[in-house]
Amino acid sequence: MKKILSLLCGATLFLNAYDITVSKALTLNEALNLLKANNLEIQNSNYDLAISKADANGAFGMHFGKLDFIQDFARSNDAGNVFGFKLAGREAAFGDFGFSDFLTQMPTLLSNPNDPSIGQTLLATQPNDLNYPGYRNFFQAKLKYEIPLFTGFAISSYVSIMDAMTKMKGLEKEQLINEQIYQLRKSFYDMALLKEAVRNLNTILTNIKTLEDITKEMIDVGYAKKVDLLEVQAKKGNVQRFILQMESNQELLYHYISFLLNTKVDNIVTPSFYVAMPQIDTQDILDKNIDIKRAKTGLEIRENMLSAAQASYYPTLGAFAEVSTADDTFMGDAEDHKSYTIGARLSWNLFQGGSDSAAIEKSKIERLKTRTQIELAKKGIALKVDEIQTEIKTFDAEIASLEKELLLANEIYENYESRYKEQLASMSDVIIKQSEQIEKILELQMVKNKRNERIFALEKLANGEF
Repeated sequence: MKKILSLLCGATLFLNAYDITVSKALTLNEALNLLKANNLEIQNSNYDLAISKADANGAFGMHFGKLDFIQDFARSNDAGNVFGFKLAGREAAFGDFGFSDFLTQMPTLLSNPNDPSIGQTLLATQPNDLNYPGYRNFFQAKLKYEIPLFTGFAISSYVSIMDAMTKMKGLEKEQLINEQIYQLRKSFYDMALLKEAVRNLNTILTNIKTLEDITKEMIDVGYAKKVDLLEVQAKKGNVQRFILQMESNQELLYHYISFLLNTKVDNIVTPSFYVAMPQIDTQDILDKNIDIKRAKTGLEIRENMLSAAQASYYPTLGAFAEVSTADDTFMGDAEDHKSYTIGARLSWNLFQGGSDSAAIEKSKIERLKTRTQIELAKKGIALKVDEIQTEIKTFDAEIASLEKELLLANEIYENYESRYKEQLASMSDVIIKQSEQIEKILELQMVKNKRNERIFALEKLANGEF
């Protein structure tokens, strides 16, 4: 109860933000439907799951490679660039090699064929047209497709990891929904117990008011003292204070339920305050428990991470193909200047200082650790189930005993009230017995609360709705 009340203080800050108000008394089943539709935390978990699915789809898309369109715009007078631009556009000419400087010296070479110095001079001539070209524009459009043919199973391992992560997000969402259901159901049953306690206290308050009237009449005829009336009135104020506290707790519970449903709620149909023991055994809980399912999914991720690490031992093979066209004007003579290239590349890392084997060994150890954690989780949950079931049995026995004690306290109070009327008991004796009666009511409510909480905790371990 203290944990719930601490949460309620924060929940009250959001009440004015609700756009929807439930006008009729809300049943538990209706509230559960509203919870799944309106709860903000559940909505956020839906977004997380959608993001994870998108990541998984993106990983799967790596199998199909990538297709890029590249459009280059350039202007340069760099000799290498200008000559390359012309070659890419299939427009290179002999003049681009400096043939004008060569041809001007050809007559001298032909007239003196036996003079070696003339040939050496010709070969040492720097072609001005090749070394100092003018500015040239370059426009190249290229379409390039690359696809991985074999990656040592790295891509398939990564896809499996992302699929497992999506599964993990789905389990986290399911766990969040079960937690919110647990909180909502517990709030409904807490409300039932509060209303039952208020009903019992109102019955006691009615009895006190009757006793107050009797005391006033006895004072009038001299059979009672004023201090007796003061004792009755003090006890009446004490019971009224308890009722006020219970009603305040009801209001706080309404705030918390409104917070869970993201809807203003001020009236609910309370279920029976008694929660039946769920008919499940430990193996059922271990089979359904989401924490164990998450741990198993984590092991699946570790297995695929090991496969991804082992991919470093394999070569990788990829293929590519591209078509392009280039000119000194945008898309100029595109059909005439088009070209294509196809190819493949094999890459194989043969040595990396042992870091690959170290990464694989680390993945193996993490896989073994995850397996151990799964077994530890199973044993821990089984132990928790045994503890909770034992506590529930203890609370059942305590409730049965307290109910009998409450019946006895009621009989004793009525007996002392009759004896007071006959002046065989004092008002202090009556007040004491009434205090014992109230104490048993509050103690019984507290034990019922604890029993319900333990049953809900058992259901939450199984992550099921009962």
